[in-house]
Amino acid sequence: MSEHPLRLFSGTANRPLAEEVAKCLGLTLGSCTTTHLPDTEIHVQINQAVRGEDIFIIQPCSAPVNEHLMELLLYVDAFRRASAHSITAVIPYFPYARQERMTRGREAISAKVVATMLEALGVSRVLFVDVHAPAIQGFFNIPVDPLSAVPILAEQFQTDEFRNAAIVAPDVGRAKLAGKYAEILGLPLVVMHKRRDSFESAHATHVVGDIKGKIPIVIDDLIASGSVLTQLPALVEAGAEPRIYLAITHPVLLPTALKRLDDPLIAKLVVTDTIYVPPEKRHPKLQIVSIAPLLADVIERIHHGRSISALLRLT
Repeated sequence: MSEHPLRLFSGTANRPLAEEVAKCLGLTLGSCTTTHLPDTEIHVQINQAVRGEDIFIIQPCSAPVNEHLMELLLYVDAFRRASAHSITAVIPYFPYARQERMTRGREAISAKVVATMLEALGVSRVLFVDVHAPAIQGFFNIPVDPLSAVPILAEQFQTDEFRNAAIVAPDVGRAKLAGKYAEILGLPLVVMHKRRDSFESAHATHVVGDIKGKIPIVIDDLIASGSVLTQLPALVEAGAEPRIYLAITHPVLLPTALKRLDDPLIAKLVVTDTIYVPPEKRHPKLQIVSIAPLLADVIERIHHGRSISALLRLT
């Protein structure tokens, strides 16, 4: 048992998730206030004493990414100046995770910049879920816990309906993640090869593996513009059943993705609540499952100094 009290706070990015985590822990969220000033600056205020406490602040950095990231950084600074014992940043959706390397000359490695800022401001530990590039944890010199929503998402497909299904990786880079789904569900693995035309678009070149007569379950770590949805006809052309399911952790869901969900080939898109999905984005084919129990379990284990190795991302 830690001698330092556990205190859970939330930024404004996904308060419903934070409230569910608090409920799982039997806690009440700490009191804090975020104000957006007329000149677009952000002001944060902690409304209670936190001296000597173990602080966990939940703030996925989804759109508007920079506002939510800045809000998180300001809270970290405020907690440090208020003499918190430790500050753990729980960032279910880590910002700039797709900018983790230089693909051409004179580019910023933006994910490294985020890591540097968090560490410099005094974060003690970072938690994130199904980060796009797992090597990002190497950008930190503090403990980082790369969690995975794969078991939670895979559970949605453990029914007789999917006995004749196959797990589909939309590209070679997601093959390891897809392999974990296939292992949990006992299903075959299929890999699509794609060529990316730009940040927003890509197209499938060929399908590797036996998909004929099977129900495809396409997996990915995030869905933003929905370029993965444009690859689905290639599966049907390869002989797959014309009803396709998707299991994707982070529902960024730009307008193009929502429009592409209308495709009759798509049966259902299962996502988690790492990112808050407002009512206007709740497409009829969208199913949201919660990662609050996972986050609550990890937070409790960390606070009490117990192992979390069984809960870490295994891909």
